[in-house]
Amino acid sequence: MVTPFRSIVLDDGTDETENLKGVPKLKEVHMNDQSSTLKGKAFNLEQFVDYADGSVVSKILLKKEIGNITLFAFDKGQGLSEHTAPFDAVVYILDGKAEITIGGEPQNVSAGEMLIMPANIAHALQAKAPFKMLLVMIRGE
Repeated sequence: MVTPFRSIVLDDGTDETENLKGVPKLKEVHMNDQSSTLKGKAFNLEQFVDYADGSVVSKILLKKEIGNITLFAFDKGQGLSEHTAPFDAVVYILDGKAEITIGGEPQNVSAGEMLIMPANIAHALQAKAPFKMLLVMIRGE
């Protein structure tokens, strides 16, 4: 079962999900932009976000006008319903397994794999096991 995605609202009031079309919002989760504390320091991506039972956890690493870098941890069975974004997105799988559907074509992905999701093409995600990913969204053409 794909659950509605929790919107992510930064402390400055910016809605992280503002450009996603078709993603129902469940509740707001306030998060801090981690970019200033991470710059110039090495860290382990997979260990930087934890799983939570029955939930989707996200952590914004960098948010700029030209794009965002966000870590996600999905518990088994959690996902994102079908939606589109007006810009390309790169997904790098850090841990676990998921089914990512792009343009109606499902693909099974696992740790170490990467997908480039094209702008304006519907996509969805379903965690087949606890699953972590790094999402890089780049605005513009």
